[in-house]
Amino acid sequence: MRLSVIQVIAALFSAVCFIIAFIATGVAVVSGAFMLLALAALGFIAWTALRRAFGKDRLPRPPSSE
Repeated sequence: MRLSVIQVIAALFSAVCFIIAFIATGVAVVSGAFMLLALAALGFIAWTALRRAFGKDRLPRPPSSE
């Protein structure tokens, strides 16, 4: 069976679409990883700020007797 020109063009087009889909999937995975890293960094910043705000570091120190 011989393939027609339309079938060859459709096969090439589908191959290009698959390649673009795989690239988009890779970009989404990398973007998601960086999003999780950014959320972890924001969580760490919030946790340390709350710990400083409500921790023992907030209490004033008594004047030293020097």
